[in-house]
Parts: sequence; C-alpha cells; structure tokens
Amino acid sequence: MSERINAHLSQPLAEFVSRMVGEAGLYETPSEYVRDLIRRDMQQREGQIVQDAILAGYRDLAAGRFFESSGDFKTDMDTLERRQANGWH
Repeated sequence: MSERINAHLSQPLAEFVSRMVGEAGLYETPSEYVRDLIRRDMQQREGQIVQDAILAGYRDLAAGRFFESSGDFKTDMDTLERRQANGWH
C-alpha cells in the first residue's frame, strides 16, 4: 500500500529539487528523490537510537552498573529491573 503526499516548496527548494532530478541530476523523478531522503532520515534516526543505547551502556559500565549475565534473557531482565529499582546497590 502506498500513500500520496503533496508538498508545496518555496522557489529555492523547488529549484534545488529540479537540479537533483532529470538527465543532469542524480534522480529520475522528484518522488524518487523524496523517497531517498526519507529513507536516509529513517536510517540516521535509527542509527542515533543505537548510538544512544551504546553510549548509555558505556555510562553504566563507567558507573559500575553491570552484572554477569545468567545466559537467560528473561532472568537477566528481571535482575536488571530489580537492580534499577534498588538503585544498583
């Protein structure tokens, strides 16, 4: 299923898009260009979420908030919840 989106662009933006499409541009159509921009934005945002999670993990390690895994995800999540509730004491 697809959805149609209409957008009004200022003259400078419309001119830029025109330069990006067609024989001299990187894209065949404005729609192709917009889809690519949206995909890249999604990837960037998802990448930022991963980077934030990794940074949070490093901060936890630096603060001594870690424990040895039991090898069982559910058990480890229960342990994590208990420790967080008790302030990691």
